Amino acid sequence: MQSYSEKVVVVTGAASGIGRALAQQLSMQGANLALSDVNMEALEETASILRGTGKVTLQKLDVADRGAWEAYAEQVKADHGQVDMIINNAGVALSETVERMSYEDMEWIVNINFWGVVYGTKSFLPLLKERPESAIVNVSSIFGIIALPTQAAYNATKFAVRGFTESLRQELKGTNVFVTTVHPGGIKTNIVRNGRMKTSMTGDNQTLEQQAKHFEKIAKTTPAQAADTILEGVKGGKRRILIGSDARLMDRIQRLFPVRYSDIFGWALKKLG
Repeated sequence: MQSYSEKVVVVTGAASGIGRALAQQLSMQGANLALSDVNMEALEETASILRGTGKVTLQKLDVADRGAWEAYAEQVKADHGQVDMIINNAGVALSETVERMSYEDMEWIVNINFWGVVYGTKSFLPLLKERPESAIVNVSSIFGIIALPTQAAYNATKFAVRGFTESLRQELKGTNVFVTTVHPGGIKTNIVRNGRMKTSMTGDNQTLEQQAKHFEKIAKTTPAQAADTILEGVKGGKRRILIGSDARLMDRIQRLFPVRYSDIFGWALKKLG
């Protein structure tokens, strides 16, 4: 996809963070936008700062609700007449040991981070296949490549998004639908503040505020930089998009030490703690 001008792009989790930055950049590049989030007030704030002239529609959407997705796809088709790209960006965080983790928390994050991507992909795939060129952009994480303590549930969902998307890409090879997986490192968003952060990665009983402040220190990439990397990656046909120097470094270490990388990161976590 060489241009976003006059394309219809669906973005989930568009009320803040990477989703909002994507909406801003796509708007400036002439796209028509179908934006969704569970936070309608913040989603309206996103719409208010867009500077493009393309059509923008807003929808309160719980990505964990399959029926809502199916109705949403029909609504976007009715509102825009076509869909050229979907960016399954909505996601949440959970930090807790496997032993202490509740099934409710596990189901919560799986339903949003994994099933939300599956529902979005399947609901819009028929519309995407109607277009001469289209794209599916599924946001995983660097934690879809490496695993760390207290991140078992988050890792499980992001590894699942990666596997699902890479398989889908092979199924759609040779078609008009381009498929890519996005792996952000630390991005300056509110994902920690909005998450269920029960135990820190170092095992300390830090408060949510302490964990959020620690994350802000190590998260070096802005949402705008992340959005730019994603959109340029899609234009360039990249099948895996790594965001941030930290993500690129961790990916490289994992490739060099596919089993022992955990020892390296364990040492680094103690230093950071």
